[in-house]
Amino acid sequence: MDSIQGRAANEIRVLVADNSRIHTQLLSDALKRDSGLAVINWDGKPPSLLPTILSHQVDLLAISSALNGHSAGGLQVVRELHSVQPATKAVILLDSQDDEAVINAFRAGAKGIFSRESSVEMFCKCIHSVHSGEIWSDNRGFSLAIEALASTPVVRAVSADGLNLLSKRELEVVQCVVQGMTNREIGDRLGLSQHTVKNYLFRVFDKLGVSSRVELLFMTLSQSNNGEDPLSSDASRTAADEGRYDEKTLNSLQKSAEKGVPAAQLALAHAYLARRAGPDDLVNAYMWYLIATERTLQARATLTRTLTPNQIDEAQQKAGTWLARMKKASASAPNSPPREVAKSAI
Repeated sequence: MDSIQGRAANEIRVLVADNSRIHTQLLSDALKRDSGLAVINWDGKPPSLLPTILSHQVDLLAISSALNGHSAGGLQVVRELHSVQPATKAVILLDSQDDEAVINAFRAGAKGIFSRESSVEMFCKCIHSVHSGEIWSDNRGFSLAIEALASTPVVRAVSADGLNLLSKRELEVVQCVVQGMTNREIGDRLGLSQHTVKNYLFRVFDKLGVSSRVELLFMTLSQSNNGEDPLSSDASRTAADEGRYDEKTLNSLQKSAEKGVPAAQLALAHAYLARRAGPDDLVNAYMWYLIATERTLQARATLTRTLTPNQIDEAQQKAGTWLARMKKASASAPNSPPREVAKSAI
């Protein structure tokens, strides 16, 4: 695989993941003719896609909507990428131009949708435009996105107390998400199909007023930091009793965390804190919280360099409003009795 060292600072690091290895290679070779693009090689194996993106600090992923033999496999990859590396933009190569395909591409987090009927030259222009912060689509795509946005009901934003609205099974799914599991792993753990897992997640997102796994993760972590444990329901206690925080699970999380994935680092910290089998678990929880915090600060510094002063001010104002709302909600909540374990905790 290509190394990112030695490349010009202004080059855009692009990775292509088309619906077959030969198509991936052909499109990658075509993009290499653009001197402003540094094309990252990928071995074509689905399990290595996200690790390759993360390890090579890919700026933009060009991915087929159909991947891994599934018609929407590429969309799922984009969702997962957005949850662990939101700075990496995605352009989806659509195999179908029907209305639903276009809308689903934007909903998955794509910053651009590209038709295979267009030229390689136009594709290069698409990549440069998306990297610079623009949204790429034809007029029909923009029209569909606006119509979908206008017809979407406003989802109420609820605090972490909204976790009380979740069913026992939904809480089990949330617990698995917090542990950093994929939909397939959640399905294997709970005896559900991936389609059923997705349906549960959609219902959880709707009830809690969040739109991604990262928002869900931060919601659960923020409540535990306020002295509460949103997942200390019967469902999560059962999960702990059944050994879901055993060494095998923690080792699996640790592998992802050590690859530098912030969401996995937070999930690992929460897993140690939830298990609390001994003093070492508390130390490990604190260590991974520190690592995740440092990684977040690094990402923040990188992102700051790409924003204008006005954009930074706007983001700070929005963050201040959100934090004030959460602080107010926390202050108005009934005080929960202190836990004995918390006396020696972080």
